Amino acid sequence: MNVEYSEVAIDDLLRFSLNERELIVKKIEYLSQNFDLLKKSKKVTALKGKHSGKYRLVVARKIRVIFQLKDDRLIILILRVGKRKDIY
Repeated sequence: MNVEYSEVAIDDLLRFSLNERELIVKKIEYLSQNFDLLKKSKKVTALKGKHSGKYRLVVARKIRVIFQLKDDRLIILILRVGKRKDIY
């Protein structure tokens, strides 16, 4: 799957340190290659309520990535990246 980042997600990424950004990008790349495997684990979860249709990826203990799939082109669109307490 290809990965696209929203402008908000890019701004979110720039708020992290260089080491954290590298970790986040590596996890997102891994997600794009192993979505089905991660969906079976607790690392990727479908969100409910007002965030229905979106998914959460656990990057680290306090870092989350919110994304959605564009089925027609098999693209993962990264919507937000942030600390757990701020992302939802």
